[in-house]
Amino acid sequence: MSLEALNERVQQDLAYLAYGGADWVRPVYHPEGHVYDAVIIGGGQSGLGAAFGLLRERISNILVIDENPVGFEGPWQTYARMVTLRTPKHLTSIDLGIPSLTFRSWWEAQHGPQSWEQVDKIPRGEWMNYLRWYRQLLRLPVANEVQLDLIEPLTPGLHRLHISGPGAPRDTVLARKVILATGIQGGGEWHIPPMITERLPGHLYAHTSEPIDFHHLRGKRVAVLGGGASAFDNANHALSEGVAEAHVFVRREVLPSVNPIRQMEVSGMIERFHTLSDAEKYAVIAHFFKFNQPPTNDTFERAASWPGFELHLGSPWLGVEPWGEGARVTTPHGQYDFDFLIISTGLLSDPALRPELRLVADHIARWQDRYAAASEIRNVLLDAHPYLSTGFALQSKDETGAGMLHGLFVFNYSALASCGLSASAISGTKNAVPRLVTAVADQLFLDDKEHILSQFFAYDQEEFVGRWSKVVNGS
Repeated sequence: MSLEALNERVQQDLAYLAYGGADWVRPVYHPEGHVYDAVIIGGGQSGLGAAFGLLRERISNILVIDENPVGFEGPWQTYARMVTLRTPKHLTSIDLGIPSLTFRSWWEAQHGPQSWEQVDKIPRGEWMNYLRWYRQLLRLPVANEVQLDLIEPLTPGLHRLHISGPGAPRDTVLARKVILATGIQGGGEWHIPPMITERLPGHLYAHTSEPIDFHHLRGKRVAVLGGGASAFDNANHALSEGVAEAHVFVRREVLPSVNPIRQMEVSGMIERFHTLSDAEKYAVIAHFFKFNQPPTNDTFERAASWPGFELHLGSPWLGVEPWGEGARVTTPHGQYDFDFLIISTGLLSDPALRPELRLVADHIARWQDRYAAASEIRNVLLDAHPYLSTGFALQSKDETGAGMLHGLFVFNYSALASCGLSASAISGTKNAVPRLVTAVADQLFLDDKEHILSQFFAYDQEEFVGRWSKVVNGS
């Protein structure tokens, strides 16, 4: 099958599902202009999946905005430096149950069915190419190079979004529902330890999420702080770009070997996480944070195969300081001098860190507001996560904020504590997108309930128009 033939099959499958029917949501008018039923912030895999899901629910008055240029949404062609995805290739995601929309169908249409058997993990660049195809084929309404600056609540269920950027059609847009599909960093910010930011000039270090000029680092010594998969991805990438040495420093004495996600993928944990009690959810995610994820075997082996690679276990950084034209790192095992530092220390999830939420952040319920964990499992990082509904809606910790937060949905990595592996995790997208879409559609319906019910009770259009020449009564 060719890609052109697959495109035709997708359209046929969608036609069989009556995709593209008339909207059921009543239009809302406002003196400032058009009101979208939903605006999705982020045009990566989560945002595209959410948009397609809403369109399938006959909610087409939507807009997706993304701050990146066309084709560079999400991390895949920006800061992601892994060779392949870490997710097993057989797991489906934003196809939403349509076989012809899966990555496998797209791949086989170009390379043949036999080639799929030869794929170990999905190449990172090919995943981005699939997302580009998905967006184009489904004609999803994405506006690129548009940044969300501020969410301003107007009335319960109506928000003014302040936007900017070369692709912004105007300074503000109005939305009934706002979906923050803003990726792994969209619920907070990337974390760099203060001992680095306070002691070193900015040109000597970068977080793994930032652009790094590896060409400038050719022949130089680089240190990577962190023991997660991205640390080894960056070490491998740096060495492949000509860096002379890449030293990975890990505070643990032994690298983790167990990946909790693999168990979650087969146990029903991902699909049914929302049915757990708060205590059970907290325990699961606290356990997840404790063990985290090890690097994949192929990721580690790629990095370790370079002669310039060195791994330092049991080596937390006790201090850093400028040294000559570079930086000196102090660990329990001694001091090391480097030309550049790459920081792979993860992120912090907290609504207070998001500038677009600054008008409502004080009202947003966090886990620490709703659940007091036992001291032996309490995790302050988890406590700061937003406490969401099972449908990803923000919850208010006070009565004043309830109206302000109505219509705001968090579909980024900070949903982890409330909704498990869902947004920003390919393993969870298959189940998370339908739950998000259902929650948004349900809220739109309930917002308009009085109008919809009044129309129902007033409905009097005759459907049966049969005529009989003879009617016999009472027999």
